[in-house]
Amino acid sequence: MAQRFSQYSYLVFDLGDVLFQWSSVTKTSISSKTLRAMMTTDIWYDYECGRLSQEECYSRLAQRHAVRAEDINEALLQAKDSLTADYDLVNFIRQLKQSSPHLRIFALSNVSRPDFDVLRLKPADWGVFEQVFISGDIGERKPNLGAYRHVISATGLDPHRAIFVDDKLENIFSAESLGFTGIQFDNKVNVKRKLLNLLCDPVSRGNNFLKANAGKLDSYLGKSMDDAIVINENFAQLLILEATNDRSLVRIVESKNEMGLWNYFHDRKCVVGKDEFPYDLDTTSMAHTLMKGEGNPAVAHQVLNQIKQHLTEDGLPLTYFDPRRPRLDAGVCACVATFFYAYGRGGEVPQMVQWLHDILVNRAFINGTYYYIHPEYFLYAIVRFLEKATDSSIHSRFIPVLRQCVQERIGVPGDALSIAMRIVVCNYVGIRNDVDMEKLLQLQCEDGGWEMSWVYRLPSRGFMVGNRGLATAVAVKAIQGFPPASSSPKVLQAMALAKRLPPFRTHFFVLLLIAVICALTLSLSRLYQFN
Repeated sequence: MAQRFSQYSYLVFDLGDVLFQWSSVTKTSISSKTLRAMMTTDIWYDYECGRLSQEECYSRLAQRHAVRAEDINEALLQAKDSLTADYDLVNFIRQLKQSSPHLRIFALSNVSRPDFDVLRLKPADWGVFEQVFISGDIGERKPNLGAYRHVISATGLDPHRAIFVDDKLENIFSAESLGFTGIQFDNKVNVKRKLLNLLCDPVSRGNNFLKANAGKLDSYLGKSMDDAIVINENFAQLLILEATNDRSLVRIVESKNEMGLWNYFHDRKCVVGKDEFPYDLDTTSMAHTLMKGEGNPAVAHQVLNQIKQHLTEDGLPLTYFDPRRPRLDAGVCACVATFFYAYGRGGEVPQMVQWLHDILVNRAFINGTYYYIHPEYFLYAIVRFLEKATDSSIHSRFIPVLRQCVQERIGVPGDALSIAMRIVVCNYVGIRNDVDMEKLLQLQCEDGGWEMSWVYRLPSRGFMVGNRGLATAVAVKAIQGFPPASSSPKVLQAMALAKRLPPFRTHFFVLLLIAVICALTLSLSRLYQFN
């Protein structure tokens, strides 16, 4: 992914209504509407390009709009007096320059020489620009292609490595037709976000966000963000830990239950109800799987035995270790099956494995599961399962249908977490998903994190739980695992297969691949000699 983020070496900014704000409301007889209308006429355009003097321009405008030239002059003087630089945005541009010394920054503005001379006297950090191009000097104005070609010729910039920022869509369109990447200025926050996402490494920014918020990557409970409250829970923390492998980022309250059971909440006397919240199979399975090297294996096997004793008649696990809450969820089933395979007991849960496969084949996950909102969470859970189920027969059953399922999801609208999970699954099965990666990169926020995504729901109460830290952690994981652009589909699938194989099988696979390549090379060389 590094190549994608070293792509841009040039920034070209508009001035008016981007870096400088002004008001068309004046204390004259000329209304704001009339003044702006004057500035979209052929007369004004000729003035901006230096083909008319200021006096000629005002005289012709006065005649056309039946007003006095003196009033036009006074209105424009007041408008120019209102010009104010956006110091915050200019400072942001300077920071971009400091963090990327290779970046060359220019300005291209539709403004006459007399008006620019006034603008140039305004307090602003003009030193941020290597050069400022104005229509009054070059004799061309945006959106005419000649204006952009002049900048390209004068600076030697490659438009395919340049970003153009302007408030007018027609100006953006012309720039993009020549190869520029365009950003239409709507508001400062969005523009800063888009520039950071185009110019800076998303992985470094995402990791910096996670580290800056270490121990505070809390989940939120509510029916919407407007009424959401912070809750202290373990499951999202475990998912973050799994995605990052960094214990310092999360707050986990380990189980003190002598049976080895874990609770979703840090405190069983949680905000959801008056009774103590029951221990659940999802959190318990995730914790024992993730912390296998830290815990007592005997305790883990004790938990597995207890789970087996409480399966349904179909051989499936329920969500809670409380028989009064008989809740069946496919995401929980995937987590429990992963737990069994992690401890070498996958052969004991064939009905779970069959159900997971049936869910994929019949696309039962398409609207999410009982608790999990996104279809992608189930696919992500299947990847977790396959990472522990090293049995080749399991992989030969699951990988083809998993690939089909995730291919069908490519490009489907979603939030940051669902898109990131989709990409993780694509990476796993050897699909380079450029469509969703482009969207994921656009969703990164100015502070380096991704916006909060809802993860699971409490159906009986209508609540949802979301976590911004989880969305960010999985997004970073998705980007880090994204395959190189040069890889063919066959190579991607081979790379994915190599990653899925156990170490000894991986070595064998690599040696076999080398042998095949050598054999093909030898055959081709002999064929060449024969011809």
